[in-house]
Amino acid sequence: MIRNVLGSVLALVGAAAAVLSPFRDWYDGRPGRDYRVAELFSGISASRPGPLDSILLAFLFAALLTVAGVVLRSRLLVAAAGVVVLGFTVLWMVRQGESVGSLAIAADGSGLGWGVAEAAAGGVLLLLGAAVMPGRHGAGRRLARKRRDQPYTAPGTEHPDTWPPTQEPGPSVQTSTLPEPEPELYTGPDPAERHGPGSGPAPGPAPDGRDTAPYPVAPDEAPGKAPDADGRPNG
Repeated sequence: MIRNVLGSVLALVGAAAAVLSPFRDWYDGRPGRDYRVAELFSGISASRPGPLDSILLAFLFAALLTVAGVVLRSRLLVAAAGVVVLGFTVLWMVRQGESVGSLAIAADGSGLGWGVAEAAAGGVLLLLGAAVMPGRHGAGRRLARKRRDQPYTAPGTEHPDTWPPTQEPGPSVQTSTLPEPEPELYTGPDPAERHGPGSGPAPGPAPDGRDTAPYPVAPDEAPGKAPDADGRPNG
């Protein structure tokens, strides 16, 4: 904010100095408003133009650029105004030096006058104002930095901060239309066949979780006959 105000003041002062400079003496007692704009490109003559044909018109245009730049906070417009003022001032000095052979500063006022110095100072002030002004982009960066430095405010109980975010089902939520898979059927042995016909219902598991159901006995392993040492049954 301070830089913006300081840059705007410098720019406005420079524009005012540039507009007032044609009313002062530029060279040998001749004010700047007596020089045509066209003479800066073709050569200095002794004719005196009207107010809208003199160098004052270029400085008024620079002043309008300055006001627009200050209002819009545009450094580019203010810098362009400074370039216009300095450019026309330097171009006049070149043409005036070609006309008289050389430029001199005399104490009796026969050389360069205060109007040229005032115009040059106005152009420099315009460029300084453009350099000091932060511009619109600088203000946006400061606002973003200020928002980033603010502490995070936790949401209230009505809107808790949860992750991942949940989405309530609604008309926009797409659901699958595929049929649900059917449960697989058991294809193992029948418990009734495991205990043989006529053995009655299969006993349940023991209290400790062990399976106490009797397993079928092979035909060559009759009950009560223990096998020999070579594996053959006795009897």
